[in-house]
Amino acid sequence: MRMAGGMDLGSGGKGGKKALDTTINLVPFIDLMAVTIVFLIMTAVWTQLGRLQVSQSGQNPDPDPVPPTTQPISLLVTEREMKLTVGGSSLDAIAITRTDRGALITEGLAKKLRELKGQQPDQSAITLNAEDTVKYDDLVRLIDAMVQDDQGTLFPSVSVAGVGT
Repeated sequence: MRMAGGMDLGSGGKGGKKALDTTINLVPFIDLMAVTIVFLIMTAVWTQLGRLQVSQSGQNPDPDPVPPTTQPISLLVTEREMKLTVGGSSLDAIAITRTDRGALITEGLAKKLRELKGQQPDQSAITLNAEDTVKYDDLVRLIDAMVQDDQGTLFPSVSVAGVGT
């Protein structure tokens, strides 16, 4: 049966109603969900890394000034060595050593920092001066070593500056 204008009402004639069942391919949907989940997991990791408290040199994140009994501590990092300075005096240079995979080994630095923390227990700030050629991965490892080691918190307030600043 046809209505005026050519619209088929579906009754009568050959064939009857068409089937509404169709197959949906779920593989692209699963791929999209897997990529989305990986993106969300990576974002969560980066937001945790973003919580690391680091300030630029010249900016004091603590409103309280550093007590006058403590001497400022700074660490100069080059491609070959690390040199700690307390007040105006420099300590012995620490040679940079790496693992087989090229990761920076920080045990020697951690030992010196524990000694300094023992001498100045009220000191909570340290300045990291790095040359431009120092890798970002090395800076992160150094900051981690300065903030905390396996025996507890060392220097929670780390300032980062370039060598020329």
